[in-house]
Amino acid sequence: MTEGVTASGVPEEAEGARRRPVSRVSLSLSEDLLCELDTMVGERGFASRSQAVATILHRSLVEHRHQVGDRVMVGTITLCYDHLANGLQQRLAELQRRYIAEVISSLHVHLMHNQTLEVVLVQGPADKLQTIADAMITERGVISGRLELVAAMIPPIHPFPGDSA
Repeated sequence: MTEGVTASGVPEEAEGARRRPVSRVSLSLSEDLLCELDTMVGERGFASRSQAVATILHRSLVEHRHQVGDRVMVGTITLCYDHLANGLQQRLAELQRRYIAEVISSLHVHLMHNQTLEVVLVQGPADKLQTIADAMITERGVISGRLELVAAMIPPIHPFPGDSA
């Protein structure tokens, strides 16, 4: 991947001073698959095939790590729910309090037709984040939900006394 994209799929200019070496790889694809890739590159606005492939590969690797289990990751739980569902907002808030060590922040937006979109920022072991997401998504009144994870961590805002800096 040499077309201005790091191995993580991030454009080199976005990496700034943290440039990482990249390696060139060769792929053999069917004509149909290559045409679909080129269509996606154009539709999604990727700078190159390399950037698109790196992004897809990165997502697949994150999903693999997520399946592995206890690696600490950061991500979001996105929920769409009926805010008129009896007690749902309180149950979701209680789940967030129960997992206070993993729930960093949440944002909700009121939508049309009695719906609310809520995004919960989480960090912790992937298997525990999946447990939290499953508990939220399966609450009665939740219309849809999804956990998205990234193989990264949020840096501490303030170190606690006794932590080495």
